[in-house]
Amino acid sequence: MDTQLTPTELQTAIELLQDYAPAQAALTGLSESDGNLEQCFDRLWEEKYGKQDFGIKGKSLWQSTLSVIRQELCGDEGFQTKVREYSKNPASTPLLTGSIVSVVGAAGLPIDPAIATVVVLYIVKVGINIFCEYIKPA
Repeated sequence: MDTQLTPTELQTAIELLQDYAPAQAALTGLSESDGNLEQCFDRLWEEKYGKQDFGIKGKSLWQSTLSVIRQELCGDEGFQTKVREYSKNPASTPLLTGSIVSVVGAAGLPIDPAIATVVVLYIVKVGINIFCEYIKPA
């Protein structure tokens, strides 16, 4: 799934997160990739951890990361509430940054804040309900 922020969504994120230093690399990457979330994620990952080839056919690092984050956060009512509240009030900087901090601080997920920013923007884009149900086994 190649998910891309619209120019309006990207501009909103830039405005809301302009004073949140950990998100700046993500915002720059998103601007450079025309809002392409997976492309930005790949670039940030490579900058942080170097180029890696895990040799897993049919599944990207982006997909694997989302799967792990889904397992960690979809049972977290606090995280889901923050995302839902942000969806109702998309001008709320505290709700957006709070969601990013939740991803960074999730148990078992030592994730870079810039990468967490991209993940949260993806979750907001597709919606928390779709994100949490997307790969749930039948």
